[in-house]
Amino acid sequence: MKRIGFQLQVKQDRIDEYKEHHRNVWPDMLDALRRHGWRNYSLFMREDGLMLGYFEADESLEASLAGMETEEINAKWQEMMIPYFEALDGRPDESFVELEEVFHTD
Repeated sequence: MKRIGFQLQVKQDRIDEYKEHHRNVWPDMLDALRRHGWRNYSLFMREDGLMLGYFEADESLEASLAGMETEEINAKWQEMMIPYFEALDGRPDESFVELEEVFHTD
């Protein structure tokens, strides 16, 4: 298991909509995440839209993303999410800035 942290920037004028989508994540999307090792997945956001994500991967960020790439539901979700983010080079899941873990305690 590997702990993964990442960041993205949500547009300030879209924060409320973004949060609403995440209160109602499609069940098929949740199933796909579970199938591809996204465990203990959490998103955190500041008032200005800076978002930090955390999950525990079975292998790595790359393996978890590769698994999701095989899921049609993920392509639909990512396309829906594109307008909510600042400065993307593609879909949100292709634009994660992975954060270095510098400390952890159990």
